[in-house]
Amino acid sequence: MQLVRSVKKIIIPDSWAELPWGEYYRVALERQLEPWWPKIFGFHLLKIGQLSTEIDSRSCLISHQVNVGLRGDSMNVITDPHYLPFATKSVDACLLAHLLTYSIDPHWLLREIDRIMIDDGWLIISGFNPMSLAGLKKIISPLSHQFSCNAQMFSMYRQLDWLRLLNYEVIYHANFHALPWQNSNNTYKSVFGCLNVIIARKRTIPLTLNPMRAALLKPKFSNALGAIKNFRRRY
Repeated sequence: MQLVRSVKKIIIPDSWAELPWGEYYRVALERQLEPWWPKIFGFHLLKIGQLSTEIDSRSCLISHQVNVGLRGDSMNVITDPHYLPFATKSVDACLLAHLLTYSIDPHWLLREIDRIMIDDGWLIISGFNPMSLAGLKKIISPLSHQFSCNAQMFSMYRQLDWLRLLNYEVIYHANFHALPWQNSNNTYKSVFGCLNVIIARKRTIPLTLNPMRAALLKPKFSNALGAIKNFRRRY
């Protein structure tokens, strides 16, 4: 992975209400996730970060849902998401609502999430799309102290590349909510949507076979045929 550790101070919002049009963003993300919650099953769901805890996940089949973050009255576990106090391969699903956006080291965070995730576990990630009105606002207002301008914005392609390196199978991904000030009642997708979402599953078997490994496993038919020809010549 290419190093993307942030050297500038990143302020993490305590709620969606602190973001410009944050409540609209929250509702739009909840509508994207609504059809997926009934498909996610297991024993433990972690909602990591202050913004994740406000996402409605009551339709998820996982009953044990734990809020994890640095601060907040709604948190069940107070900790730094980069140092999760959970055993390896102990969590069935993780929700990271804009957590990579406000992380000082997104790669480190993803590796820590991968450590605690069981095989075939579910990972849900959301963030801001740099190719959107939100991304344009960040460019033209670099000195703004608003949370959306302070955020890191990673393209969909870049995030998908990170997940593939960790051997995650991407089940669904989309950019959506093109107009940040509009409370849309649908889940319309657009390449210029202000938000993006990725739903992926951790896989243990590589999604693509290593070419060198495949060459070693390939039967040596040519050698066998040569041995037969030599045998016939002798007799």
